[in-house]
Amino acid sequence: MTDGRTAGSARAFELLEPLVQAATVRVHAPPGGYEPHGGPSGPTWGSGFFIAPGWVLTCAHVVGEGGAAVRLTGREVGITFSSGGSARHGAATGTVAGRVECVLPERLDERRPGRRALWDLPDLALIRILAPVSHACVWLTDRSRPRFDEVAYFGCTEDLGTPEITGRTTRLRGTAGNGAAIRLGGDDEIDPGMSGGPVVDLGRGEVVGVVKARRHTGGGGLAVSVVQLRTLPMPPRGQIGLYRRVMQAHDLHHYDQHVSDLDTRRTWTDVHGELPAPEDGGPQGRGRLTPGERTTLCGLLAELPPPGSSEVVRALAEAARGEEPDPQPPAPLSWRDGLGLLHDPPGGAGEAAAMLRYATDVSVADYREPPAPGADEELWDWVRATAERLWRPLRRELGERHERGLAEREQRRRARAERGSHGPARQAGGVHSGASVLLEVWAHGWEDVYDWRVSVLAGPAHPGRLTPVESGVRATLAGLPEALRAPLAEAFRRCDTHEAAALLEVAVEPALFGLAVDEWTLVGGTPLGVQRPVVLRHPGGPPPAPGRAADRWARVQPGPLLDERIDCARGRPRAADPDRLAAQPDHTVAVHCRAAAEEPTLGSLHAVREAGYGVVAGRRPPADPGVPCAPFHRALREELAEAGGARALPLRLQALRGRAYGADPDAYWAAGAVLVWDDPARALPEDEPLQGDL
Repeated sequence: MTDGRTAGSARAFELLEPLVQAATVRVHAPPGGYEPHGGPSGPTWGSGFFIAPGWVLTCAHVVGEGGAAVRLTGREVGITFSSGGSARHGAATGTVAGRVECVLPERLDERRPGRRALWDLPDLALIRILAPVSHACVWLTDRSRPRFDEVAYFGCTEDLGTPEITGRTTRLRGTAGNGAAIRLGGDDEIDPGMSGGPVVDLGRGEVVGVVKARRHTGGGGLAVSVVQLRTLPMPPRGQIGLYRRVMQAHDLHHYDQHVSDLDTRRTWTDVHGELPAPEDGGPQGRGRLTPGERTTLCGLLAELPPPGSSEVVRALAEAARGEEPDPQPPAPLSWRDGLGLLHDPPGGAGEAAAMLRYATDVSVADYREPPAPGADEELWDWVRATAERLWRPLRRELGERHERGLAEREQRRRARAERGSHGPARQAGGVHSGASVLLEVWAHGWEDVYDWRVSVLAGPAHPGRLTPVESGVRATLAGLPEALRAPLAEAFRRCDTHEAAALLEVAVEPALFGLAVDEWTLVGGTPLGVQRPVVLRHPGGPPPAPGRAADRWARVQPGPLLDERIDCARGRPRAADPDRLAAQPDHTVAVHCRAAAEEPTLGSLHAVREAGYGVVAGRRPPADPGVPCAPFHRALREELAEAGGARALPLRLQALRGRAYGADPDAYWAAGAVLVWDDPARALPEDEPLQGDL
């Protein structure tokens, strides 16, 4: 141990070291070849650790060692690990092949930094083991923010000439990279080969980080927060994502170990019960679940189908906590992540009480598919039994909460069945009514740079609620896609459901309606407008004629739709006529075909808003000015007729973009098509971010 550690942390290190060593691995070339240095498996590339049966977490730059090809995903590597017990007690070691399942960020597959350069955050790689082997797994934190306290970090070193897993201690000194990285103090050295190893909170006995880099000038360095695993690629609609699958396996592994009496080795749950109590009360403090209760709760939650969206988790955590949980990204994606939002509830309320309220609500929640028979009832039975050791008013509250939740769930089921028996609902074909992602972009004075903000707009269920995700200043138009890559991805994680991709609302002045957000590619190479519905909004504040706008919006939604060319007459530009605009029927869609930033279209866009039009169609004109606009107008008229009502337009435009992206010649006319969609039920904020240098 490093000098200056407390007696409590020294004891915690002694208890945790065998468990962490047993789960930490050496990463190297695939088995089968021979390298002249470093033994039959070749030199050490770095370290990693088992987070679930068959899954190893490490750094992306570790699997990029040894002259990797352009792509890292799919690359085979070698994993040397302890096959049982701990290295201290003479456990055998084994070597097995693994395959890199994915790397974060995904762009590292195509573009990696130069030699000796720091790899982009979060710099993580997830490796799937290619053979069934028996091994230990670490316990991962559920907190989105680490505690700045004493930690131990582990990895592969060769101090005595042969590779071995060793551990050292230090303190966390802060965060970097918007919380994605953790600063490790300089109490000890991080040796070559330790990259990719686990960082363990000694007070709570949980892995909080992955060793990333050491300082060139001495001790200390950086680690990646393990919470960044939540940024793993989102799955296609209707599928369970990799993050949820791995975390489910993690929780079930520890639950199975806890309830099994076939193995006499101490588990993480056993050691959690022996850790010295931290000054803040720690896991054993009054009003908290015991380690055994926490492990059981995580296991029971893992046996349920995952939540339908991140917002479901946040809503239940808010109801159990009594206040809105920490909005710090990344978004919670699993039921377990919701527990991480319930630590240290406000007003001195008990953490155990908050978690039992949350578990009660989860037991009566709507899941993305039916649970295994009795799984939700088993969770409630556990809640009721665990509450027996707590105060009587809480037991009564939980019982009433459960009965109320059962009744509400039954009402929702009956409503869905009734809609099904009477045909499709009136809103069928429209955008999802839940939370949406709001992107706001402002011109920075008279300069050719822009400020931006990404937020989650709660929608009609919580009118006016806006949760900021991230903001920035002084970005160029060309630089906006890269600046917004991570913030938009985080916002989509919060809003997407397993049934539908969330709506992206882009609120900009009409001069920026030509911003090709629908053509941006953030992940996977597929344009945003193909992945989800994308619409334009005027900046916040009511329109000049709010009553007229409400009337037009209510009438245009059910249709049928009429189209009216506003800035064009037989291919020639024309200015908007206010009298003609006012005289059009309320179910009219105003259509523009010319560049939004130029007159007369710029003036026309302002004019249609003043006249109360909430649905406006347009396009970014093709690069060749000689291409006529008649095919666009003709095809759009047919599309409006087939749509029936305006509520279907965002999804129909998304489908058209997908067809054009898939090289359907009948959809080429929709290239560059845009839709202004000023839904009065989704009120936008009226403020603008402060301008100036930060």
